[in-house]
Amino acid sequence: MVQECNGRRTKLERITIGGGTLQRMDLPGFGERILRFFVVVIVGYALALVLLRLFEKHFIFFPNYPDRLAGNWSPRGLQNQDAWFQSSDGTKLHAWWIPSAGATFTFLAFHGNAGNISDRAEIYKFLTQIPVNILAVEYRGYGKSEGIPSESALYLDAEAALDYLVVSKGISSGKIVAYGQSLGTAVAAHLASRREVGGLIMEAPFPSAGAVARQRLWFFPGLPVLLWGQLDTEKALQSARAPLLVVHCVDDPVIPFQLGKAVYDKAHQPKLFLSIQGQCHEEASIISPQNYQRQIQIFLSTLDHRGEPIRK
Repeated sequence: MVQECNGRRTKLERITIGGGTLQRMDLPGFGERILRFFVVVIVGYALALVLLRLFEKHFIFFPNYPDRLAGNWSPRGLQNQDAWFQSSDGTKLHAWWIPSAGATFTFLAFHGNAGNISDRAEIYKFLTQIPVNILAVEYRGYGKSEGIPSESALYLDAEAALDYLVVSKGISSGKIVAYGQSLGTAVAAHLASRREVGGLIMEAPFPSAGAVARQRLWFFPGLPVLLWGQLDTEKALQSARAPLLVVHCVDDPVIPFQLGKAVYDKAHQPKLFLSIQGQCHEEASIISPQNYQRQIQIFLSTLDHRGEPIRK
């Protein structure tokens, strides 16, 4: 039986139960509305992924968090000197040159995401006690450096910083150690894959941006595929031949410990791994300074000590 109801054709089905009669209403448009709902959800999600890809630099890099120029730019106890140089595309970059008496090696330091080099002053103080010299690089768009950050641009900045040490400071590349933390580990690994460095130290590394997305953003299925090839540390290490030290906190709230271990497992020999007990991300030198310092000194003792004297 079919009736007209508010201008719509509705089917009424009579069902007889125990002598009584019931009517069940069948709405032909209900299933179609459900289907349309799921189509809208799927299309909306796909659009969100595309927007994430288009604006990924705003989701990956955080130069203005908490504030681009926040921090103490003249920290007590740190003999930091401003250094300026240009990337190959003409972008003007800022760094701190921090000499240390008696140092044999120079660390080319690439910090993690968010903040600037002034936020890492305590880490640089720790490194000078090893002792090593430090060139603490400020990526483009971060701190006092010009430009807008992107993955390829950060790689250019790293090569410019290495050239600055070799040309302007007269330091042999064999006496330069690429030192990266978190985001900076991808930059350091890429540099070591393309240019000669004496060693590579990575604190809180990750295999790739996609691997982090699978681990931390599991509720965004498809995002790891979209980030395929981004910040691919694992791939870079296949071309890097510098001795490697990986450092990772067992309870890392940002980059899970197993991701750092995965990076280490895929890297070439010679390599060392240091696990730090406790909760930290870029703070291994603060929560376990003696252990960390001893391991770095052991690592440096294994490196080739050839090179020209360092001009300070």
